[in-house]
Amino acid sequence: MSVLSKSELKTKRVGVLLGGLSSEREVSLRTGAAVAKALRSLGYDVVEIDVGKDVAARLAAEKVDVAWLALHGRYGEDGAIQGLLESLFIPYTGSGVLASAVGMDKVYAKWIFGTHGIPTPPYKTFRDAASARAEADTLPFPFPVVVKPSREGSSVGVHVCKTKEAYLAAVDDASKYAGTLLVEQFIRGREVQGAVLDDEALGVIEVVVAREFYDHTAKYTAGSGTNYLFPAPLPADQYERVNAVCLAAHRALGCQGASRSDVIVTEGGDVFVLETNTLPGMTETSLLPKIAAGRGIDFPALCERILLGASLKA
Repeated sequence: MSVLSKSELKTKRVGVLLGGLSSEREVSLRTGAAVAKALRSLGYDVVEIDVGKDVAARLAAEKVDVAWLALHGRYGEDGAIQGLLESLFIPYTGSGVLASAVGMDKVYAKWIFGTHGIPTPPYKTFRDAASARAEADTLPFPFPVVVKPSREGSSVGVHVCKTKEAYLAAVDDASKYAGTLLVEQFIRGREVQGAVLDDEALGVIEVVVAREFYDHTAKYTAGSGTNYLFPAPLPADQYERVNAVCLAAHRALGCQGASRSDVIVTEGGDVFVLETNTLPGMTETSLLPKIAAGRGIDFPALCERILLGASLKA
């Protein structure tokens, strides 16, 4: 289905889908509230839909014509809601079913990155905690390692482990969440994030954290000591390399609209993509809005630009 024009969208009922059923519900509520406020300020007819098991009935009752997806995590960022909207013939923002599903699963995303020559840290997967514990002494790379569930976002269940004991505890925690267990080689370097909007590399921001890494607390807690530097103060060639790999990751996964990729830049200038977020956060501390603002795109304009890309993808 073709993309709707701005004049057409001003006559439509825009449903901002927020909340949801995932571990990232609270972040999604903040994203959705900010987006709804911004779109209303531009004159759009907006209704907020807190996504639950009755979401199809809610969409019908509210006569939603177009969906702005402010969801994060399972059932919202993994292709589930995208498939429902395709079935209901409601255009929606962001990536389609397949790109969303693959992007949400870190292991499948790594397979895609590998086939496209996009550098990502060495890793090993385990089907459950028992198998991961059994290989604590035979991992293919030394400590420190990163343990994470493959199908969660916002650093939920992610641990940097410097010792075997920390690894075993992390495995037990990460196994509580969705997906297989992913154990990565820890890559020491600068934490940067690159955004893509409408198939254009938008820019790179550096995240300087007071904690060990950019975890859930550093991302969403005021006063956590996290600082953001835009544009990231990298040498020009490294900056462009990050832009290039983020755009390559966006395209390799088949993303549409906006995406944001987590990247590590080593002291030697090597670049590693950790993961790509197909529905980036839009809270007051989120990075896509910060990057867009650095490029002269204010928050309402960013929300509108994402809305203008709403379509059916199947």
